[in-house]
Amino acid sequence: MLYTIHFHDNANAEPGIRPRFMPLHLAFLRENKAAIHAAGPLKEADGTVKSGLWLVDVDTVDQAWALVKADPFWPTGLRDRVEIRHWAQV
Repeated sequence: MLYTIHFHDNANAEPGIRPRFMPLHLAFLRENKAAIHAAGPLKEADGTVKSGLWLVDVDTVDQAWALVKADPFWPTGLRDRVEIRHWAQV
């Protein structure tokens, strides 16, 4: 099943978290490319990044959550809110 995972950044997170953990995050995405079909930042009109989006193909929402929690960004406090929705391509 396809799911979208929308990450919202914590406005109070330490500014250096994203660049410090980006290499680990990108390695994680490569290692999980069988499930994570697309991933990337969502940019504001001014170019800043305050959220991101993944498109994942897993059997259950629990498996989608497991990917979220395995991401090296998860324990850093960067993520404020995560929304997971079933997505159907038409």
